[in-house]
Amino acid sequence: MPQNNSVIAVYKTHVAAEEAVKELQISGFEMKMLSIIGQNIHTDEHVVGYYNLDDRMKAWGKTGAFWGGLWGILFGSAIFMVPGMGPLLVAGPLVGWIVGALEGAVVVGGLSIVGAALYNLGIPKDSIVRYEKAVKTGSFLLIARGAMFDTTLAKQILSRTGPEILDHHEHAEGELRTCTKS
Repeated sequence: MPQNNSVIAVYKTHVAAEEAVKELQISGFEMKMLSIIGQNIHTDEHVVGYYNLDDRMKAWGKTGAFWGGLWGILFGSAIFMVPGMGPLLVAGPLVGWIVGALEGAVVVGGLSIVGAALYNLGIPKDSIVRYEKAVKTGSFLLIARGAMFDTTLAKQILSRTGPEILDHHEHAEGELRTCTKS
């Protein structure tokens, strides 16, 4: 069964994003199919540093527990310096998609490298522009990928967590349909 459907939720705070991840985890959603991306731009929450220990990324600072917890349960973690977006913290398979876009020198007109990675996943460009804007303004993107059953369940769960934006990008027989709840 295809695993190329996506649910993308946007949260204004790391606390709200963390609660959403916990809800998905409690429901049994496969954590290796979940990614999160955000900046650490709030002046009272700057992370002082990052380090890698025993294949787990660690962070110092007020949001260190948030990112440290996510890096412990999600598959993969990285820090990217993206022109126009600044430092981005990424956890989950999105790390590989961004690296793949970087290695393939994929550039999609007007999109950042993060946008290019999302575009290569089949996310429509108009949605990507909204997601990039959300990240630039300090929000967090939570991305759940999977088969239709999994992403439909993820959308139901995430709808109860109060996201600012909640989109379900469904792939059917070579085409993409987007169901949006803003």
